[in-house]
Amino acid sequence: MQTQSNSIAAVFEERARESMATSETLLRCDNLRKSFRSGAQEIVPIDGLDFSILRGEMVSIVGPSGTGKSTLLHILAALDTPTSGTVYFGGNSLRSFSEAELAEYRNRAVGLVWQRHHLLPDFTAAENVAMPLLVRGVALEQALQTAGGWLSEVGLASRTEQRAGELSGGEQQRVAIARALVNGPALLLADEPTGDLDERSAENVFELMQRLHASYHLTSVLATHNLSLARRTGRVLLMERGKLTPATNVHADSAGAASVPTGPDQNLGRVQVTRV
Repeated sequence: MQTQSNSIAAVFEERARESMATSETLLRCDNLRKSFRSGAQEIVPIDGLDFSILRGEMVSIVGPSGTGKSTLLHILAALDTPTSGTVYFGGNSLRSFSEAELAEYRNRAVGLVWQRHHLLPDFTAAENVAMPLLVRGVALEQALQTAGGWLSEVGLASRTEQRAGELSGGEQQRVAIARALVNGPALLLADEPTGDLDERSAENVFELMQRLHASYHLTSVLATHNLSLARRTGRVLLMERGKLTPATNVHADSAGAASVPTGPDQNLGRVQVTRV
């Protein structure tokens, strides 16, 4: 089993290296569509979406709840499949991946941070961070040592043996970020990573993500309602009617929330942007 896992990893990494050498585009969606039924009604959160993200970009996606931001991140992470269309990672179609290669993609190529940290409360911070390494088959002692290094990187060197359930909300999210990055992914996907935090903790976590993004040459996609944070990323995209459109002049109050817009964008709820 271990030999098979190592073989899959080698094939996956070789495929990624070959594609990265020839393309600056890390992620591309081609005519992506996702639909599902709710009773007699067809719900289409993603409808003919085309976009690409360059290696090293930090991109934020804004839009009201229910517009498909989380659905899109799940598809990019290969946690869900599109109804039609294709996601390309480094030039390779995820549709061409075997189930084993998709598992390797989720474990090695993608780091995931959610609004709720999804830590195991009775396990220590180090044990939580080590989980993706253990899934890979890394020995426990080595996994915990690597996890300790990442906890130090996110400012929690003194909390490695603390149970996750005893940490503050901001600390728990830092552990979740360390867990997302412990396998050295190229792509970081974050769905409302500061949504459950107070203003100060949210600012600290966002600044940490910015620093790690730059230090580890990540490509980061952040879905957020916090427009103060969104406008500090390299590019802001508006999710509306199943598609992404570039957005400029993102307006937010001092708490990060926007007033209800008027005029052409009146249906955007709390989000006020100007399309280009």
